[in-house]
Amino acid sequence: MITAAKRLSQVATHMAIACALTYALTGSIMLGGLAVLVEPVINVVLLPFHESAWARLRSLARTTSKRTLCAAAEKLSQTGLHAVVAFGVMACATGSFAMGGLAALLEPVCNVLVLPLHDRLWEQLEQRGPHYTQLRGA
Repeated sequence: MITAAKRLSQVATHMAIACALTYALTGSIMLGGLAVLVEPVINVVLLPFHESAWARLRSLARTTSKRTLCAAAEKLSQTGLHAVVAFGVMACATGSFAMGGLAALLEPVCNVLVLPLHDRLWEQLEQRGPHYTQLRGA
C-alpha cells in the first residue's frame, strides 16, 4: 500500500514540475497539460530500469571510493535521462529545438533537486511504521 502511494506521489510531483515549467516557458496551459500527460509518465516508466541497472553496477563497487563515484555517475545519468525526455517532449510539442533545449536544461535540474526531498519525506513516513501512515491516511 505504501509503495503504491509513494509511486503515485512521485508521479504527481513529476506532473507538477512538468506543468509549471512548460507553462512558464510557453505561457500555454494546453502545452502544460500535454507535458503533464506525457513527460512524467515516460520518466516514471524509464526510471525503474535506470535504477535497476545502477543497482547492479553499485553491487560491483567494492571500495568506498568506487561506491562514491558510482553514486555520482548515477545522478549524472539520471539527469541525462530527464534531459533527453524533456527535450524530446518539448521539441515535439512546440516544434522548437530551442524550447526543447531550454526544457532539457531546466526540467532535470528541478526533478533532481525536488525528488530527493520527496523520497526523504516518504522514507521518514516509512520509518515511523505502518500504524503511523495508516492513521495519517497515506
